Amino acid sequence: MTFGRLERNTGAQPMSEINVTPLVDVMLVLVVIFIITAPLLASSIKLDLPRTDAAKPNTVPQFVTLVVDRTGQAFLNDQAVSAEQMAQSLRQSAMQNPDTEVQLRADQLVPYGRIVELMGIAQKAGLNRIGFVADAATEPAPAVRP
Repeated sequence: MTFGRLERNTGAQPMSEINVTPLVDVMLVLVVIFIITAPLLASSIKLDLPRTDAAKPNTVPQFVTLVVDRTGQAFLNDQAVSAEQMAQSLRQSAMQNPDTEVQLRADQLVPYGRIVELMGIAQKAGLNRIGFVADAATEPAPAVRP
């Protein structure tokens, strides 16, 4: 009785190539991290500043809010004021801090002349920094026809 040769399955052959897909994934994540953090690292300069009693910490910029409603009534820091009261209050603010900013909030229906008048009062009081506050547009403004 002859038995034939039993064939053996040699099994899986070992891979002789390196799988680079995980390596590429890790490298791409590292590149993204470096792209995000590089501008933050480049903008900071580490200094060891000398100490002195004369140095004052930076103060937060001060501002006053000037609101003009549809009727042209002016409100300074949410208080209704006349032109004379506003001029006096703005002068006091300018004497305390000449860099005080006037944040101007005006209704759309207020005439331009009234806005210019209030800006003039602020400038005469010594406050030259005037910021105009507006709401963000929800849709693009219509084109102006010539």
